[in-house]
Amino acid sequence: MTQTAVITGASSGIGKACALALLKEGWQVALIGRRADALQAAIAEAGAQGANALAVPTDVSREADVARAFDTIVGRFGRVDLLFNNAGVSMPYCLPGDYDPAKWREAVDINLNGAFFCLSNAFRIMQQQDPKGGRIINNGSISAYAPRPGSIAYTATKHAITGLTRAANLDGRAHNIAVGQIDIGNVASDMTLKMTQGVPQADGSVKAEARMEMASVVETFLTMAKLPLSSNILFTTVMATQMPFVGRG
Repeated sequence: MTQTAVITGASSGIGKACALALLKEGWQVALIGRRADALQAAIAEAGAQGANALAVPTDVSREADVARAFDTIVGRFGRVDLLFNNAGVSMPYCLPGDYDPAKWREAVDINLNGAFFCLSNAFRIMQQQDPKGGRIINNGSISAYAPRPGSIAYTATKHAITGLTRAANLDGRAHNIAVGQIDIGNVASDMTLKMTQGVPQADGSVKAEARMEMASVVETFLTMAKLPLSSNILFTTVMATQMPFVGRG
C-alpha cells in the first residue's frame, strides 16, 4: 500500500527537501504552505514523481483552514500515514521588555497553535482510518532545549512543541500512533544565511556559526519516517558539529 505523508511549511527549506525525498521514495505527499505558487514550484522540482504530490495552500494558524486542508488530503489520498509538523516562523532579536504583542501572537499562532491544529486533525484521521495508526514528527529546534539571546517567543513556542510531542505520544499509544520530535540546528538554507555573517551569542559577542548540509536533516527525517509503527524515535537532535549548542548559554 502506498503511504501518504502531509508536510507543512513545504514550499521551501527543510519542508520542501523532505517532501521531495519522500516523493523519490515513492510516497504520496501533500504539501502545505501559504503560497500556492511556491508549492507548485516545489512539486515541479520532483519531475515525474510530482504526479504523486498535492499542493494544499493553507494558513496553519487558522483552524478552519487546517480542517479543510486535511479533508482535501483524505479526499485525494484516502488516508494519512505521516504528518511532518514543520511550519514555523522565527523572530528578530528582541528583549522581553521590548516585545510587540502582535509579534508574540504571530509566533504562538504559527509555531504552537498551527502545530496543534495539524497534529489534532492528523491524530483524528489516524484514529479512524483502517488500518488505523500513523506517525507524527514535530519539528522542534534545539531552542526547545537551549535558547538563543533575544529569542523568547521562538524559544517558548519550541519548548511547547516538546510538550505536544510527549502528550500526543502518550495519547497515541492506544491508537497505534507514534509521535516523535526532530530538533534541528543550523542547516544551510536561505533562512540561515545570517548565521554565516554573525549572530548574537550568550556572552554578548556576535559571531558566525557553522551550518550543516540539508542532506543531513533529510536523512535523519527519513530514518524516523520509515520506521515501522512498532518503533519510535521520541527525540533526536541533528546539528552542525561546530555550532554552539551544548553549553552555549
